[in-house]
Amino acid sequence: MVKQDRSQLEFVVLMAALMSIVALSIDALLPALPDIGGYLNVSDPTEYPKLVTFIFLGLGFGQLLLGPLSDSLGRKAIVYIGFVIFIIASIICITTKNFEIMLFGRVLQGIGLAAPRTMSIAMVRDSYNGDHMSKILSIVVMVFILVPVVAPTLGQFLMKIYDWKSIFIFNLIFGVLVMIWFWLRQPETLHERYKRKFKFSIYKTGTVEFLKIKSAVIYTLLSGLITGSFMVYLSTSQQIFENQYNLAEEFPLIFASLAISVGLATFLNSQLVERFGTRKIVHIAMLSFVIISLLFIILFRSGQNPSVEVLIGFFAVQFFCIGFLFGNLRSLAMEPIGHIAGIGSALNGFISTVMAVPIANYIGGFVIDSVAPLFVGFLVCGIISLALFYSDSPKFIRAFSKA
Repeated sequence: MVKQDRSQLEFVVLMAALMSIVALSIDALLPALPDIGGYLNVSDPTEYPKLVTFIFLGLGFGQLLLGPLSDSLGRKAIVYIGFVIFIIASIICITTKNFEIMLFGRVLQGIGLAAPRTMSIAMVRDSYNGDHMSKILSIVVMVFILVPVVAPTLGQFLMKIYDWKSIFIFNLIFGVLVMIWFWLRQPETLHERYKRKFKFSIYKTGTVEFLKIKSAVIYTLLSGLITGSFMVYLSTSQQIFENQYNLAEEFPLIFASLAISVGLATFLNSQLVERFGTRKIVHIAMLSFVIISLLFIILFRSGQNPSVEVLIGFFAVQFFCIGFLFGNLRSLAMEPIGHIAGIGSALNGFISTVMAVPIANYIGGFVIDSVAPLFVGFLVCGIISLALFYSDSPKFIRAFSKA
């Protein structure tokens, strides 16, 4: 029994480490956005967030490409292929002096990083199911959240000693270490009976089968809306705290404290999900998300920013709600599609990410001298999410109301 627990612990930490390569490539770069923009002669600061959102664009398309391949080649082979792409993309980012080429490099980085991100989820789905799968995903996300806690501080530290290019180099070194660990310790999780010969027709047949499963589609759309909401904050946080509040030095600490809020929620979710059920927790979290957004809009409808302490308080509560949603929404989407976990995970990631990028870019364009548009975006996304959730769970909602 001890050996089994230890094996599960190592599996969880390794899956989190794979996903952490993604987080490190995004969050460690946040303090460096102005420096990179200056180096590349970008005159408009509102272009800086594209260095964040474009990597998500690559993540979306990369999942769609690599997910189905994993059903044929296996999960481990795809992780290795993705990391090679990530190395090439990082070299492009380090060596270019052109903003457009940098954006291309970030998209390519996202394509490569889609492999560890998608395969970690597929490997969890290969190994577990039901509410226990939600618990495992929550623990993976909780460990994964530790990276955003330290990443901006790490990025700022590397910049002070070297320059912004050192962040990319550090990411590569970290990735190599994780890949060695993965190679030595992680067995293939794709069962032989689920292996499929790769054909381009799988995109058609897999998509048709995926779209027939109503709950998978709905929870994928919910993931896109919630991810889009969070991505707005992620891409504009540096601008908000450094420009609107003049807190450039304190930004890494603020970012870390808010990441802890998400991590705490995911930890609590891992303890509660098997007791109360995934859907009930998702329902409460989404209702709370909408209520907090509406409260902020009512209190600060003038558009004037609140004090930084109040803003951090609202963000902390919002992200606490989001912490209960990330893993659970992905788990609910993956639950009915275990027989097509590769293409299913790919479609889930592709649709939710491609939804999130335009949401983040559109709402982020209004976050110039006030944070109010951010909460308006939260509210709209939250209301649409609730409507979709109710459309899939009428019986559950009636039962929940009686309870």
